[in-house]
Amino acid sequence: MASKFAFRTDASVQIGTGHVMRCLTLADALVAKGAECEFICRAHDGNLIEFIRGKGYVAHALATDPLTSANTTAASPQGGVPELTHHKWLGATQAQDAEACASILAALRPDWLIVDHYAIDARWERALAAHYRNLMVIDDLADRTHTCHLLLDQTYGREASDYHSLVPAHCRVLCGSHYALLRPEFAALRPYSLERRTRPALRELLITMGGVDKDNVTGRILEALRTCPLPADCRVTVVMGSTAPWQDEVRKQAQDMPWPTRVLVGVPDMAQLMADSDLAIGAAGATSWERCCLGLPTAIIVVAENQRYAADLLGKTGAVETIFLGATLVKSLSEIVLSSVKYRDYLKNLANRAAEITDGRGAGYISNLLLDIFPDIISNEST
Repeated sequence: MASKFAFRTDASVQIGTGHVMRCLTLADALVAKGAECEFICRAHDGNLIEFIRGKGYVAHALATDPLTSANTTAASPQGGVPELTHHKWLGATQAQDAEACASILAALRPDWLIVDHYAIDARWERALAAHYRNLMVIDDLADRTHTCHLLLDQTYGREASDYHSLVPAHCRVLCGSHYALLRPEFAALRPYSLERRTRPALRELLITMGGVDKDNVTGRILEALRTCPLPADCRVTVVMGSTAPWQDEVRKQAQDMPWPTRVLVGVPDMAQLMADSDLAIGAAGATSWERCCLGLPTAIIVVAENQRYAADLLGKTGAVETIFLGATLVKSLSEIVLSSVKYRDYLKNLANRAAEITDGRGAGYISNLLLDIFPDIISNEST
């Protein structure tokens, strides 16, 4: 009988798309090994429920209630415990969300429930414990408790000890970008991409600020680039998600750029596009690991506070350049572009250090662990 997996994760204009996308990557790896996977997602503005269904998965949609969302308070309904930093991302209280999920999980009876959500902690997990056999949590923050059997944090430099006071003693904690959940095409294109980096030249500039970019950071970058010393024969490619709210504005802006600038939405071959790019300007989110796998030299921009920890650690390795929005944006971009053009080893050094961060095979490692190794561990622990 095939192993059953249920994923509880969300995408929205506020949350972005990264949580859903990495869960889909893991689901694809599990299905390729014979597992069955279903998703539970709340129908936030900017959700990816139809996208998930288009990939062939059952996606259970939890209804949104604007009144309930607006009135999730700063105190938990469970004993007055303060709520989580990102509690509003759930669109309900944890108790309400757990109640909505209970009937779905009771019918599915998954071997594994996989949760990737900053607004869920041990209270939600305990409320649903009767409806799953094992629990895996995917996290980046180490800021709340869990009752899981397995926890994955794919942040470069994260230590398992960061979670020791937050998870049960029996929980296995996997940390580090070695486990980054990337689609298989990134590992497949890694040799080609790294070989390109041996002959660096700035001809293709890629801008990708995440699947939503709700604050139109893309537009600010395009404006800042206008005064940068890009080569005359350089081409700029902007990638936006299908739910990005500023698509029309960015397209108009692209038409007036000094260099040929194209805007692509919902790109199906992102790995190839990254592999063919010479320099990227990107958000400091989950796509950081994709760019590192391909050795793509990158200037990362922190667009959310929960990205700062990973961005700081990556910056210290020399694998990326870190720049910030504000008065120094134009100066920082100009310096990076000038170094890319003037110094032959600048892009090569960034590429080499980035490539050391991850080989892109994390989804394979984790899916094998879930299907082949970890069930035995859980079984032994529970007897």
